[in-house]
Amino acid sequence: MREGQVVRNTETPATIESLQADFRLLGIKTGMVLLVHSSLSALGWVCGGPVAVIIALQEVLGETGTLVMPTHSTDLSDPSQWENPPVPESWWQTIRETMPAYDADLTPTRSMGKIAETFRKQEDTFRSTHPQSSFCARGPHASYIISDHALAFGLGENSPLARIYDLQGFVLLLGVEHSSNTSLHLAEYRATFQTKYIVQEGAPISQSSSRVWAPFEDISVDASDFDRIGEDFLGTDAGKVVRRGKVGIANCQLMPQRNIVDYAVDWLEKNRV
Repeated sequence: MREGQVVRNTETPATIESLQADFRLLGIKTGMVLLVHSSLSALGWVCGGPVAVIIALQEVLGETGTLVMPTHSTDLSDPSQWENPPVPESWWQTIRETMPAYDADLTPTRSMGKIAETFRKQEDTFRSTHPQSSFCARGPHASYIISDHALAFGLGENSPLARIYDLQGFVLLLGVEHSSNTSLHLAEYRATFQTKYIVQEGAPISQSSSRVWAPFEDISVDASDFDRIGEDFLGTDAGKVVRRGKVGIANCQLMPQRNIVDYAVDWLEKNRV
């Protein structure tokens, strides 16, 4: 959304102080491990933009809290699978041979939004090594969450998502829906359903100080039913743990990650055939 439209949609600008109040009212507490999926424009006009949002989150979480965001770079992938937009087949080999290797400091995010892209550049924020599905974290649990992120099956058991699950972390949908909730991909890995299958992936990485094209396996992930999972979850007793409210002008949801992942595993096994 263009900034002019955001201004027209906003009655009162959001500030660091107002954002902190909104976060606390929603249920964010000191010491939480918090995975945030976000849309800056959904909040309305924010004085200070993504920097203000990050500062407000960190102030509420305090020194004992750990802030996590997805910093995916899905353009570092095999061009034969590109659809938005596709590229000519005659380009594929050139791309595989020359695309720069993933660099945790240099590689930008893709379609993650301004808040995540700003957060990854903050001092003392650590980014995992996966060339496509990295996460950034800052706080006392950051190293545990982002270390040893496996190349194969990058949103599964050896991923930051599983470490957040271990830590009983929370998910904040900040102006976005469950279609952006990457924790539901962890449920895809854990669930058993007939249409699940393995795909061959590839990405440029640095290995022994050299750039290489690294092939790896993954499952074919699919977020097309994630919003339906989220809606169904809200209608269950398990879904009563979800805290809903406004941050700025955005509709937001805060929930324990374990609850939504465990529910989604069962949902996928019953509904994906």
